[in-house]
Amino acid sequence: MNTRLLTLSLLACVVSAAVLGDDNWPQFRGHGGSGIGSGGPPTEWNPQSGHNIAWKTPIAGLGHSAPIAWGDRVFLTTAVNSETDRPSLETGWSGGTGESAKDTGQWSWQVICLQLDTGDILWTKDAHVGEPKIKRHLKASHANCTPATDGKYVVAFFGSEGLYCYDVDGHLVWKHDFGELRSGPYDAPELEWGFASSPIIHDGHVIVQCDCLNTNFVAILDITTGQEVLRIDRDGEVATWSTPLVVTTEDRLQIVCNGYHQMAGYDFRTGTRLWHLSDGGDVPVPAPLFANGLIYLTNGHGRSPTYAILPNATGDLTPRKGETSDEVSDHPGLAWWQPRDGSYMPTPLVKDDLLYTCNDNGRLAVRNAVTGELIYRERVGKGSTTFSASAVAAGGHVYFASERGEVTVIEEGDSFQELATNEMGEVVMATPAISGDRLLIRTVANLYCITTIPIADQVDNDE
Repeated sequence: MNTRLLTLSLLACVVSAAVLGDDNWPQFRGHGGSGIGSGGPPTEWNPQSGHNIAWKTPIAGLGHSAPIAWGDRVFLTTAVNSETDRPSLETGWSGGTGESAKDTGQWSWQVICLQLDTGDILWTKDAHVGEPKIKRHLKASHANCTPATDGKYVVAFFGSEGLYCYDVDGHLVWKHDFGELRSGPYDAPELEWGFASSPIIHDGHVIVQCDCLNTNFVAILDITTGQEVLRIDRDGEVATWSTPLVVTTEDRLQIVCNGYHQMAGYDFRTGTRLWHLSDGGDVPVPAPLFANGLIYLTNGHGRSPTYAILPNATGDLTPRKGETSDEVSDHPGLAWWQPRDGSYMPTPLVKDDLLYTCNDNGRLAVRNAVTGELIYRERVGKGSTTFSASAVAAGGHVYFASERGEVTVIEEGDSFQELATNEMGEVVMATPAISGDRLLIRTVANLYCITTIPIADQVDNDE
C-alpha cells in the first residue's frame, strides 16, 4: 500500500454524517450523496402482482429527478407539457445521438410532496410556467435535478427556469434566477441538452454547480433568504451535469466539483481552489464521493478515468501523459488512479472498503476503495441493457436500476452474487431512494414504494 494512505487514519472524516443512521434521504443519493441507506428494503418485489409494493402513485409529465424523503414526506419534481400527457423519450443507445427533443407547447415545472406511508399527493406547486429557455436532450427531461431538503426547506432547481425554495408545507420562501444556463457538448454548441446538476444543502446554505457553455461557477446561497453568499469562478470549464459535494474533515471544509478541465476542491468559506485535476473524461456526469478518508471522482464517455484523492491534497494532481496508475509519487495528494474503467453516466458507490462502478453499458467493476486493486468485473443486466440511474445500497445489498426497468440486486462483498432481478415494467431513468426499509423507485409514469413493512391496505393511487 502507498505510504500516503497511512495518513488516512489521522483524518477525522466527519462526512455530514452522523446522520447516516437515520431514515432520511435528503438529496440526490441520500446523506452526503453516498447512496447508502440505513434500513433493509426487500430484494424481491413484483409490481404486477403487488408483492412487496406498498403503493404506486402516477406522476404527471416527465422528470428524471430522483425522489427524496424526510420524516413522513417524499418530494420530487416534474415538468408537465401542455400538449401531451407523456412527452417523448428515447432510451438505450438510440437516445445517445446528441439531438435535442422537438417539443412544442408550454411546460409547467412542478414540485410535488407525497405522504410516505400512503403515496397520497399532499401538495403540488407550479414553480414556473412557460416555454423552455433551453431544449432538452432526447433522453433527458426538463426536470433532471433532484431536489434537496433539510427538513424545514425544500429546494428545487430547474436550470434556466430558476432555483426555488419552499417550506415543507409548500409555501414559496424565495426564488433565484441565474439567467440562461446553456448545457450541451463543448464541441457542438448548437446542441442543447438541458441542465442536470442537483442542489445540495449544507449548514444553512444551498450550493449549486453551474458549469455551462455560457457561464461557469459554483454559487453558495443563504437558505433562508436566497441571497448569494459566495460565487466561485470556474472559468474555462465545459458543460457539466454533475452534482457537487461538501467534504468535511478536521482541518478543511471544501466543495468538490467534477469537471473536464477542473475536477477540483474549493474552500467553502473563501472559494479558494485547494487542489485540481485536468484532462479527465469529457461530458462529466457522475457526482463526487467521499468515503474511507478519500474523495472519488470519475467521468467521461470513451476514456473514463477514476481518481482517489486525499482531502488534504494541494495543487495540481494531474498525472503526466503516459504516467501509469502506480506512478503517483509526484502527486502526494493522489492516493491512486486508473486511466480507464470509470463511469460515464451513473455515479459509483463506496460501501465499506469496496468501490462499485457500473458504467452505462452495465459493466460493473469492483475495486478495493483504498488501494484501487481490482476485485472483480461482471455484467449487470441483460444483453444490451443501458443504465442512467446510479446504484444505491442498504441492508447488505446493492441495487442497480436499468433504463429498461430491470432492478438487479447483488450481495455486498468481494464476489459477485446476484440475488434477484425485478421487472418494473416501465422505463427507469431516476436513481432510487431509500427511506429506512422502504425503496422508492421512480419510473417514467409512476412512483413506487417497495417494502416488507406490514401495511393494512396496500395503495394503488390509480384508483
